[in-house]
Amino acid sequence: MGWPIVLFMVFAILGGLWRIGGLDRPSLQFVGAALLLGMAGYAWQGRPILAGKPTPPVVEREVPDSEFAKMRAGLLGRFDNAAHWLTISEVFQRRGDSESAAKVIQAGLREHPRDPDLWVGLGNALVIHGGGLMNPAAELAFQRAARLAPDHPGPKFFYGLALAQAGRFDEAERIWRAMLAAGAPGAEWRPMVEERVRAIERARAAGQIR
Repeated sequence: MGWPIVLFMVFAILGGLWRIGGLDRPSLQFVGAALLLGMAGYAWQGRPILAGKPTPPVVEREVPDSEFAKMRAGLLGRFDNAAHWLTISEVFQRRGDSESAAKVIQAGLREHPRDPDLWVGLGNALVIHGGGLMNPAAELAFQRAARLAPDHPGPKFFYGLALAQAGRFDEAERIWRAMLAAGAPGAEWRPMVEERVRAIERARAAGQIR
C-alpha cells in the first residue's frame, strides 16, 4: 500500500508544477531529482507494511495532598487572604509542579508580607520542593511565621510536622510538647498535637526511630 501512494504523490506533484506552476523542462528535472532522492530515503528507512500505531496520550499523575494541605483549614482557616493563595499553590502541587507551588505563595507574600499563614505555607512548599527535607529557606519561613504570630498554634505545629517528616523527630517532639505545656487545656488543636507526640513515642518504643 505504501509504494503506490508514494508514486501517486510524486506524479501529482510533478503534474501540478508543470500545469499550474509553469516550470520548464530543466526545472522539472531538478524537482524530479529531489523527489527521487526522497523516494530513495523512504526505500531505505521507510516501513510501509507496519500497521499504524497512534501515540498514547500523556497521562498526568496526580500527586496526593500533603499533610499541610489536609490539615491547614483546621488550624489556619479557610476564608482569609492566605487561603486563596494556598489553594492555588496546592493545585500546582497536585500536578507535581512544586516550583510553581512555591512561587504562587511568594507572589502572595509580595502583597501580604506580614501574613503568618502564607509564611507557613511557603515553608511547607519549600520542604516539598526540596524532596521532603528541611532546608534553610523553609526553616526561615517557619520562623518568620512564628515571630509574626507567636500565640498562634499553626506555625509551631506545621514547623514540627515538617521536621518530623524530614526525620528530625526529637526537634518536632520538643516543639509539640512545648505547645501542649503552654496551651489551654481545652484548645481545639490539642488532640492533634497529642496524637503526633504519641506516634513518636510509639515509634521510639518499637525501635523504628531513635
